[in-house]
Amino acid sequence: MAAHAETRPSIAVFCGARPGVHPDHLHFAHAFGLELARRGSDLVYGAGGVGVMGAVAQGVTAGGGDVTGVVPQALRERERSDDPLGSIRVVDTMHERKALMYALSDGFAVLPGGIGTMDEVMEVLTWNQLGLIDKPIVLVNHRGFFDPLIGLLDHLVAEGFLSAVERRLIRAARRPEEACDLLRLPAPLAVAA
Repeated sequence: MAAHAETRPSIAVFCGARPGVHPDHLHFAHAFGLELARRGSDLVYGAGGVGVMGAVAQGVTAGGGDVTGVVPQALRERERSDDPLGSIRVVDTMHERKALMYALSDGFAVLPGGIGTMDEVMEVLTWNQLGLIDKPIVLVNHRGFFDPLIGLLDHLVAEGFLSAVERRLIRAARRPEEACDLLRLPAPLAVAA
C-alpha cells in the first residue's frame, strides 16, 4: 500500500451525492462501506452527507472505520457537509480536492454517480496511466451500472486509443467483497467472540 502502509489503508470512494432512482443503490453503498471497515480500511470521500456518498460514509462509520471528507468551500453547503461523519478537510478548489483525495488514498472505488464521479474516475485513471500514481481503481458495478463505461473502455482499446495494459488499470466487481479484493485490502478482520 502507499501512503498509509504503516497504519490502516484508506480507500477513496467516488460516487454521487444523489440517491439515484433505485433505492438499493443506498443499501448497496452502505453495505460496501461496512465491507471496507470490516477489511480494516478507512474512507476518503467528498464529504457529502447525502445520497450514495452519505450511505458509504454511514456504512464505514457503522463498521468502526474512520472517515475523512474533503470538500471545496463552495460545495460545503450544497452537499450538506456542515455536519459530516468523521473529520473534514476544506480546500479552495475542486482540483485541490481531487489531489488531496488521491494523496490520502491507497486505492479508488467507484460507485454510481454522475458527471463529477465520471470526472474523478477518468482523472485518476489518467494519473495511473501517466505513472503519477500506482493505485488500484475498481468500478463497483452494482446493477450493471458501469456496463456502458466498461463497453466504452473496451471500445477505446479496439480503436487503438487505449492499450490492453492501460485498460487493465481499471477493474470491475459486482460485489463489495470482490471489489475489496481487487483493491488489495486484507482479508476481513476476525471478530472477537
